[in-house]
Amino acid sequence: MFLYQLINFFFVSSKKEDEKSQYDLSLYKRGDLLEVPRTLFTHFGIYLGDNRVAHLIPDILPVISKDKSAISTVVTNNRLLLGVLAKIASVRVDSVSDFGFGSEILVNHMDKVCSEPPLDGDEIARRAEKLMGSVTYSLLWYNCEHFVMYCRYGMAISYQTYQFCTAVRKIVCSRMSSYFTALCGVGAMLYVGCVTPLTLLLTVLISFTIWMAA
Repeated sequence: MFLYQLINFFFVSSKKEDEKSQYDLSLYKRGDLLEVPRTLFTHFGIYLGDNRVAHLIPDILPVISKDKSAISTVVTNNRLLLGVLAKIASVRVDSVSDFGFGSEILVNHMDKVCSEPPLDGDEIARRAEKLMGSVTYSLLWYNCEHFVMYCRYGMAISYQTYQFCTAVRKIVCSRMSSYFTALCGVGAMLYVGCVTPLTLLLTVLISFTIWMAA
């Protein structure tokens, strides 16, 4: 019992004293794509109307607790980060205040960068509602941005993922990485005294592959 209470104390965010939304709900229409900056990334959701936002969010709490009232509270950063690691997430509905988490909310900002026109607002919201429930989360292949992009534009893509992969590619697949890989390979072979045609071939092949990808 004590352990259960301790878990709830750690993961459940206390409600703010000012429960009334700081956001003007008249700015949002059913089917709008909402985005808000959080600690390490931009979070996305679909406005369903009546102060309800559907969003895909990682959450570890459903794995360790069956308390529905605790699970329904706003997902804290601790719950979220552990959910990312465990690849546990769900499409859930929260209020605009809980979704915004005190930060500025941008409305339909993706319309400026997406090549596809948005679907009808009711269709967007129906897609979001149809996907409610537990999902397998992937930081790169299925996150909150994939969810909203599918709902609003009909294609599950993530610009955040693309930018991240591009940055990693620039770091890993660079000429400097090729030089570094070759030096490390030669150094390792000399250190362990295992200089053979096979190890030399592997070192050259790996370095050459990185060089060609750069």
